[in-house]
Amino acid sequence: MAEKASENVSEDTSADVDDREPGTGSKKEGPRKRAEKISDNKRKALNGELYYAFTPELMRERTRCSHACHRFNTAGGVNRRRLVELWRDILGDTTPMPPEYADQTLDEAQFDDEPWIEPPIHIDYGTNVSLGPDVYINFNCVIIDTCQVTIGARTLIGPNVSIYSGTHPLDPLVRSGTAGPEMGKEIHIKEDCWIGGNAVILPGVRIGKGATVGAGSVVTKDVAAFTVVAGNPAKMIRKIITKMDPEQKISDNEDGSTNEHVGAEEPMADAADESKKSESR
Repeated sequence: MAEKASENVSEDTSADVDDREPGTGSKKEGPRKRAEKISDNKRKALNGELYYAFTPELMRERTRCSHACHRFNTAGGVNRRRLVELWRDILGDTTPMPPEYADQTLDEAQFDDEPWIEPPIHIDYGTNVSLGPDVYINFNCVIIDTCQVTIGARTLIGPNVSIYSGTHPLDPLVRSGTAGPEMGKEIHIKEDCWIGGNAVILPGVRIGKGATVGAGSVVTKDVAAFTVVAGNPAKMIRKIITKMDPEQKISDNEDGSTNEHVGAEEPMADAADESKKSESR
């Protein structure tokens, strides 16, 4: 099927799968994102146009990422430096690692702002994923990064969250299994968000700064900043009271905080109660 799909596209076939341990070969000296050699097919994928996923070029890229994810997921009890190195390899990030300190505590302190990723994690390409400082992703996260997926600083991702930037044509004649075209839309999650466990983020969604997505939600539309959404499809439950929102004028407590200390389970429970009352009327 890959041969049939490849007849429809022009692509770069110059690179082989790099399955070596990160940091051990000369290829690490240069970036893996070769923008000057990008094929028309891959450009279409990144732009959200119809493209073919089962071409040699894109299958190689997914295989590279699969190998990198496997190394990360099976690393075991390695130190923080090694985990960061393995994570960067998934993303194709060739930023040089800082000099290593003999004191492990001092050495690990250099990576305090790096994302924390709990294995296992599964990503299609890796090179289309961008995480801000101090992001936390809990285990069993799946990211289909057909198009760009960005996650802003200090955002927390619960376990079993799925982020899908890839999709398929509805018309089965066009979709045509693995021989047919696919497409995608970028997903952008801003800073200071909280995505509850088992949530699903669908293609094209933008989640605003400081928003909370309730556990088990299916997010089909954009989420406004500083709001709580939940459900399938996810709907806004209420605004979040926070001094982080410049549009809110909030009186401080003596310690400078607000009273917004409840977890997402409380507004979700309130919304469920309101739904039951509406159904009984």
